[in-house]
Amino acid sequence: MLKRPELLSPAGNLTKLKIALAYGADAVYASVASFSLRTRSAREFDLESFKEAIDYTHSKGKKFYATVNAFPFNSQIDGLKRHLKTLGELKPDGFIISTPGVMSLARELAPDVEVHLSTQANVMNYLDAKIYHDMGASRIVVAREMNLRDVIKIKEQIPSLEIEIFIHGSMCFAYSGRCLVSSVQSGRMSNRGSCANDCRFKYELYAKNPESGTLFRLEEDPEGGTHIMNSKDLNLSAHIKDIIEAGVIDSLKIEGRTKSEYYAACATRAYRMAIDDALADKFDAKIYADELNTLKNRGFTDGYLVHRPFERTDTQNLISSLEEGSKNVEAISYDGEHILSRGVIKTGVAYEIVAPAGAQLQEADNEIGQIYEQSGVWYVKFNRLISQKNREFDEIHSGNENAIKLPARLFEFTFLRK
Repeated sequence: MLKRPELLSPAGNLTKLKIALAYGADAVYASVASFSLRTRSAREFDLESFKEAIDYTHSKGKKFYATVNAFPFNSQIDGLKRHLKTLGELKPDGFIISTPGVMSLARELAPDVEVHLSTQANVMNYLDAKIYHDMGASRIVVAREMNLRDVIKIKEQIPSLEIEIFIHGSMCFAYSGRCLVSSVQSGRMSNRGSCANDCRFKYELYAKNPESGTLFRLEEDPEGGTHIMNSKDLNLSAHIKDIIEAGVIDSLKIEGRTKSEYYAACATRAYRMAIDDALADKFDAKIYADELNTLKNRGFTDGYLVHRPFERTDTQNLISSLEEGSKNVEAISYDGEHILSRGVIKTGVAYEIVAPAGAQLQEADNEIGQIYEQSGVWYVKFNRLISQKNREFDEIHSGNENAIKLPARLFEFTFLRK
């Protein structure tokens, strides 16, 4: 019998956390304060909402991991000690940590909280994995450069060690995210959580003659592009069945705490389907690819888990740092009864319904509109756009915060897309 891996989704704020859990995540990860590699998302939480997030996750029977994976300076150690002690009292299921020193502090100050070693620690072999495991790490998030065969070898050597891998999201052009470009250009330190994503910028290349001081701009062919450090996004959806059948991966992780609510829903939904279908022996890679292609992305690559880095020539997108997805999100329902526009909503137009995991939809037809199924896909079409305060509109655009009535109740965190 195949082992069911945990599906671990990003929780950039409390709403995204609830969305990820609703769409099938088994666990979520999030951060608060300044000791995470995503300080922007950490600002979305204060200690009160962070406790609420942990309690909410546990109420759903799911797990919550707190990221404390920045690389601290000496001046931050006292604050870090207070932070770890405070977080330990909130009872997350694990800390995600990058350095041995912080691991040691966590074991001392919050001994009841598991320690998970961040991918930033660059574990590539069973020797390093064993050292961290002996120090108290119950799980290791292996480096993104790892090959599945080498992951299998780690598990064979250390059966009691849990293994987590990234399966989707942004990729860094630097080795396991150890980037200094942002620090040099912007004064924003990547390994302390404030990366400016300089690798996504356009660059022009020049050559200088040291004798004359003449500067030449190097011309590039149209296909060469100027996004010379821009990696495509990781997408391992086509390989989920093979990963599960390897029998060594305990957790499958989606990157993206700073990404949209729809990203949290769609990516979780796609991989929830992929995992469940693989275990039910009805895996269909095209279904998950089509779903993930609805997201904005930089182009997709299956990274290095299946192919070694030196075998790859297609992991960069040299033309653009962002590509539109195949579908646009036009609205979201937070309460299941009304929608808020995120694009354009018009009468007489069919919008695809994207509902949380396990949602059973029912057809409806009334003066407000219809909810119906066609070729296995559910849609809503509005006859009238009536707000919660009974105002009627011809159409609703993004920015209009009037909550519009649905023809019938759907589910919390339902999206409409087109």
